[in-house]
Amino acid sequence: MRILKYLILFLVCVATIWYCSRQKSGYQVINGRTFGTFYTIKVRAEHENRLLQRDVKEELEKINAEMSVFEMSSEISEINREPAGKWIDLSPAMSKLLKKANKIYTMSDGAFDPTTAKLVDIWGFGTEGSIQKLPNEDDIKEILKTTGFNKLQFSPDFKQMRKLYNGTTLNLSAIAKGYGVDRLASLLKKEGYNDFVIEVGGEVVAHGSRADDADGWNIGIAKPADDGNENSFVVKLKDYAVATSGDYRNFFSINGKQYSHTIDPKTGYPVENNLAAVTVFYKNCMMADGLATAIMSMGEKKAANFIRNNNLAAIMFVRDEKQHITPVISDAAKKLDIK
Repeated sequence: MRILKYLILFLVCVATIWYCSRQKSGYQVINGRTFGTFYTIKVRAEHENRLLQRDVKEELEKINAEMSVFEMSSEISEINREPAGKWIDLSPAMSKLLKKANKIYTMSDGAFDPTTAKLVDIWGFGTEGSIQKLPNEDDIKEILKTTGFNKLQFSPDFKQMRKLYNGTTLNLSAIAKGYGVDRLASLLKKEGYNDFVIEVGGEVVAHGSRADDADGWNIGIAKPADDGNENSFVVKLKDYAVATSGDYRNFFSINGKQYSHTIDPKTGYPVENNLAAVTVFYKNCMMADGLATAIMSMGEKKAANFIRNNNLAAIMFVRDEKQHITPVISDAAKKLDIK
C-alpha cells in the first residue's frame, strides 16, 4: 500500500509539472535588445523551453562579437585594423556574410556597399555617435578614395580577404540585422521548432504557421512615419523573410533640411530621392536586408528597373512634392497574399 501511495503521489507530481509547463496561449515569446534595437521571437509550442531564451541570447552575443563595429574586439573591428595587403583569415560566418555582400554589391552596381563605414561615421550615424553637423566636402572626397567594395580582394572560396588601401573599413549594419534573423531561425530549427516568427529591428522571418488552420503568419508592413504604429499592409508569409529600409526614422535636420542615415557610396552624401521606404520580400532575411538598402539609395526610376530586372518582390513607398506617400507594388510582390 505504501509503495502504491508513493507511486500515485509521484504520478500526480509529474502530471502537475507537465500541466504547469504547458503554454496557455500555445506560444512562447522571447524579447530583448540587440544591435542597438529590439527583438521579438514568437514560437508556436505547447510547452515552454526555459533554456531557449538563454540560447537566443548567447547566439546574439556571438553575432555581436563577429559583426559589431561598436565592439573593439569583434571580428569586423579587427579586420578594420589590419593593414592593406595582408591576407586575413575569415570565420565561416564572416565568409558567408561577405560573399552575400559581394553578390548584392555586384548586382546593384555598387548601390549596396559595406565599405562606407568612414562615411557613416563622418555623418554622425556610426561609431562616433551623433554629430549633427555637415562634414567638410574635402574630407568626404578623401574618404571616397578608399571607399568601394572593389577595393577588397577575396580568395576564390571567400575564406580570406585583403584590403588594397589602409583607409578601407567595413560597416555591416545594412545587412547584419537580416543575417542575425537568419541565424536565429537556424537556431530554432535545430531546436526542433517549425512554427515561429522572428523580428529584429523591423527585419522579419516567418517559418511555418501560427496555427493548424492558418497557412503562415500575418506580418504588418508599417507606414513610413516617425512612430511606425500604423500598417500600410498586412502580408501572410510562410517560410519567407521581409526587410525594410527607410529615411523616416534615423536622420537629423539642419536649417530645415533632412539628412538620412542611408549614405550614397558613390557621392559620399546621404541619399536624396523620392523614396521614403523600400520593403523587400525574399527567401532569406540577409538578402532582403541588403537589397532593401541598395534599392533605397537608387531613386524611384532606377529602383523600379532594378526590381523588375531581378524579378524582386518589393514595395516602394514613393514621396511626391507635397510629401504624400504612394506605395508601388512590384509584379512579383503582387503574387504574395498582401492586404
